[in-house]
Amino acid sequence: MHIHILGIAGTFMGSLALIAKQLGHIVTGQDQGVYPPMSTQLDQQNINYTHGYDSSDMPKADVFIIGNALSRGNKCVEEILTKQYTYTSGAQWLSENVLCNKWVLAVSGTHGKTTTASMLAHILEVSGYNPSFLIGGVVEDFGVSSRLTDSNFFVIEADEYDTAFFDKRSKFVHYHPKTLVINNLEFDHADIFDSLKDIQKQFHHLLRTVPSDGLILYPQNTTNVDEVLAMGTYSMIRALPVSSLHTTNIGSQFNVENVTVNWHLLGEHNMQNGLGAIYAAHHVGVPIALACEALNTFKGIKRRLEVKYQTDNITLYDDFAHHPTAIKTTLQGLRAKVGNEPIIAILELRSNTMKSGVHQQTLVDALGEADQLLILKPENQDWDIGTLFDDNTLFTSVDEIVSQLVKIKTGHFVVMSNGGFNDIFNKLINQLNSGDSK
Repeated sequence: MHIHILGIAGTFMGSLALIAKQLGHIVTGQDQGVYPPMSTQLDQQNINYTHGYDSSDMPKADVFIIGNALSRGNKCVEEILTKQYTYTSGAQWLSENVLCNKWVLAVSGTHGKTTTASMLAHILEVSGYNPSFLIGGVVEDFGVSSRLTDSNFFVIEADEYDTAFFDKRSKFVHYHPKTLVINNLEFDHADIFDSLKDIQKQFHHLLRTVPSDGLILYPQNTTNVDEVLAMGTYSMIRALPVSSLHTTNIGSQFNVENVTVNWHLLGEHNMQNGLGAIYAAHHVGVPIALACEALNTFKGIKRRLEVKYQTDNITLYDDFAHHPTAIKTTLQGLRAKVGNEPIIAILELRSNTMKSGVHQQTLVDALGEADQLLILKPENQDWDIGTLFDDNTLFTSVDEIVSQLVKIKTGHFVVMSNGGFNDIFNKLINQLNSGDSK
C-alpha cells in the first residue's frame, strides 16, 4: 500500500513511518518545522516528505495517517474529508496492523517515557529477545526510534496526548498492553486537559485495557497514581521497590535486589526509570541480574542531557524539557555530578503547558540549581513572564542568547526545549569555534 503520513516529522509519526516501510509499504509524508533528530532519521531511511501542508503535494495514497497536530482548517485535512479519502490515526493504524499480535510492553507517565522505554528495549535486546519498539526519540543503542522484528515483544512509549482531531481519546488506549509501567503522573498538556482529574480518567481507561494476566508497575507513595489505581484495577499490580542513588566518577549507581546498576546516567529520575524498565523486563522472563547488567551498558537517547559540544572549559548539552519537574530533576542530577562548577540554563518555553503559565511558580523552583538563566521570551503567552524573571534573564531572540553565552568562559550550558529552538546549537557552536569566543 501507499501510506501518506501528515505530520511525519513528529517523534511518534516519524517512528511509525519506519515501521510502515519495514512492512513493505510505500511511505511518504508532509510536515512543517522539520528538525533533527527525526528529520535526519527520515532522510537516512530514504523516506520522502515535503515541507508544509499544501494539498497539491498530497499523492494519491491508499490511506492517509493524520497526526494529532493537525486539525480542521488544515488544507490537507479538508482535502481528505471533501474527497472522502481513507484516513486513520497513527495509534489506530499501529494497533490494527502491528500490535494486535504482540505482547505489548507500554511505558506511560508524565516524565521519563522515552528514556524508560529505551532502557526496556535495550534490556530485552541484550537478553536476546530481539524486541520491536516505537519510542519518541532516537535510541543511541539502536540508532533509530523504531523497528519491527519477528519477536513477540513490542516496547512502546504510551503517550496520554490525544489521538487525532477525530479521536480525542489518549493515544495509549489503542495499545492494549500486557505489561504497563506508570512512571509518574502530573498535570501536563494544558491545551487539551482542563485538570489533573481529566488526565487520571484517561489513565483509568488505559488500566481497563490491561488483561487479567497482565501487570501494572507503579512507583510507591505517589498520590496521583494511587488515585488512578483506586478507580479500579483488573490485573496484577506491583509497586516498584525503593532504592538509594550514589554519585560516582562515571555517573551514578543503585542497587536492585542485591545487584548493582553502575551507569553514566544521572539523577533520581533516571534511577526510577531504570527500576521500571528492570521489572517490566522481568515480567517477560528476564532475570533481575541480567537486566541490571544490561543497563550498565545503556548509552541513552538523543536530547536527554546529550553532550553536543565540549572543550576543556565548556560542555554544551541538549535536553528535551517540557515540564518543570523534568527540568528540576535534570539540573539536580547534573549538579550532583559537577559540584560547584557553573551551570547555565538556556530555556525555551515551547510546550503549550509551559506557555500557558499554569506552572509559573514551579518553574522558578525547578531552575534553582542553575547559576545563570537565559530564557527566550515566548511570542504568544497568556501571562507576564516578566513578573518571575528580570530583564537580564529574558531575551527576545536566539541570536541575543548566543551573543551572551559566548561571553561566558567556563561552565555547563544546558539548552532545554522540546523543539528546534531556532537552530541554537549550530549558531552557538559556530560562535564558540570562532575567534568571537576567545
